[in-house]
Amino acid sequence: MEHTPVIRRARVGDLPRLVELVHEHVAYEKSAPRPADLAGRLGPRLFAEDARLWVLLAENAEGVVTGYAACSAEFAFWDARDYLHMDCLYLAAEARGQGLGAALVDGVARLARELGLEQVQWQTPDWNEAAIRFYDRLGAASNPKLRYTLPVGPPAATSRA
Repeated sequence: MEHTPVIRRARVGDLPRLVELVHEHVAYEKSAPRPADLAGRLGPRLFAEDARLWVLLAENAEGVVTGYAACSAEFAFWDARDYLHMDCLYLAAEARGQGLGAALVDGVARLARELGLEQVQWQTPDWNEAAIRFYDRLGAASNPKLRYTLPVGPPAATSRA
């Protein structure tokens, strides 16, 4: 009997496992380490009443969380409309090839429709050929661009007169 992938929204109790997956994802992409207090920083943003951040989790046949998709509502200036930005999509190595990635993307598309948004956008590193093939198989279109990050330092202290 084939197992139907379980895709669900993250709950507060999922934060420790989610943070583990984030750190795996960061290592996979050879990115700089993230803050040690990641759960403490994500939790309030993810579970706030007015949150514009959503995380969908993928569970394997044993009910273990093995992947996630993190999304936020954004505004496309040229289109003058909101869209859902899928900031991260990650599956643990042992969970790949089981249909969980496609199920996560389907869940993200469903979330976008629930939010009244007509489009999902995301990016992937140009070296991640497996991800590019996966997204191409889904029928997604790519737009060649480079993503830049400009560090601006800590926020300026506000003075109180």
